[in-house]
Amino acid sequence: MMEKKYIEIATLTRYLKNKFDTDPHIQNVHIKGEISNFKGHTRGHLYFTLKDEEARISAVMFQGNASKLSFMPEDGMKVLVTGRVSIYPATGQYQIYIEEMDEDGLGNLYLKYEALKKELAEKGLFDEDNKKPIPKYPTKIGIITAPTGAAIKDILSTLKRRYPICETYLFPSLVQGELAKDDIVKKIKEADNHNLDLLIVGRGGGSIEDLWAFNEEVVAYAIYEAKTPIISAVGHEIDFTIADFVADLRAPTPTAAAELAVPNIIDLNTLISQYTIRCNKIVQNMLILSENKLNSLTGSYALKNPLAVYEIKEQKLSILITNINNIIENILIKNKNSYELSLQKIELLNPIAILSKGYSVIKSENKIIKDAKKVKKGDLLDIKLSKGEIKAVVEGVK
Repeated sequence: MMEKKYIEIATLTRYLKNKFDTDPHIQNVHIKGEISNFKGHTRGHLYFTLKDEEARISAVMFQGNASKLSFMPEDGMKVLVTGRVSIYPATGQYQIYIEEMDEDGLGNLYLKYEALKKELAEKGLFDEDNKKPIPKYPTKIGIITAPTGAAIKDILSTLKRRYPICETYLFPSLVQGELAKDDIVKKIKEADNHNLDLLIVGRGGGSIEDLWAFNEEVVAYAIYEAKTPIISAVGHEIDFTIADFVADLRAPTPTAAAELAVPNIIDLNTLISQYTIRCNKIVQNMLILSENKLNSLTGSYALKNPLAVYEIKEQKLSILITNINNIIENILIKNKNSYELSLQKIELLNPIAILSKGYSVIKSENKIIKDAKKVKKGDLLDIKLSKGEIKAVVEGVK
């Protein structure tokens, strides 16, 4: 029996890579497909996946060729590429090394995304006026995401580190695939009935297909109609989903969502310490002011010489009473003089006083006679004197 000969994985990979690199049919290929899971490296290299309806291939475009592009590639974009196919030894994965790339229109998912985004924006689902404020100091936070994976670990560890007094409630949900959208909606409605202060809804990064559940219309309306404030935390910083626009606050990553959701307890302790110092200074200043005021009152003339203050007030009162008495006396004298003058005038007009001087009043038939021609011989006259009356008969008139 022949002995089996085993080889190293690296040996096999090098053999296959040599086959790829020496095959003229794949050293200059032209492919059209849709960009997915796009990532740009800080050094200028581009990494993404090219796909069609039945298959996909990893792609890389190094900085030298990428710098010649007249457009910025992004997920969902359809492109035409030229390059060579080879194997990346570290993973044994075959991929295309792109030398040239041109646009070939937008992918169907991207067009669907843009159409729904425009429709919901026109209906007002993205309006700032409809967004609920995020509480500054939440005590109960709900999390809707997959129960396993980096996203939930990052959220929980960040919340615990920054704000350990906060309670967290996980509502495990599907976040990818056909059933994900309905499960996300169900968990949002369930969490909305738990009297939570805040909800974090999201997942880690991925291709546009992986994140598509958060671009569904039913998920958008579930977020919009929720009573609980919601922070969306979908994908990486460059990923934007419909859920991001509808949510009350968008976080670039799950970790960032946790940081936006709660304050840093270290900062709070620092702030409390600052407030404590300020309050102590205020109280200290109040005590100093009160002490100064007390010292001022204690050393005042009124407290040291209360009798002298009384005597001054008593003297002022005596002067005031004297002035009032003088005013009253002057008024009485003035009124008395006026009264006597009026009495004298009345006396002068008193007919009885006139009679006392020897005058008399003559009446005939109760009418005062002022003219002798008004009487005739034989008329009966009544003569009123100062004392008594005289009745007389006219004997003649001159």
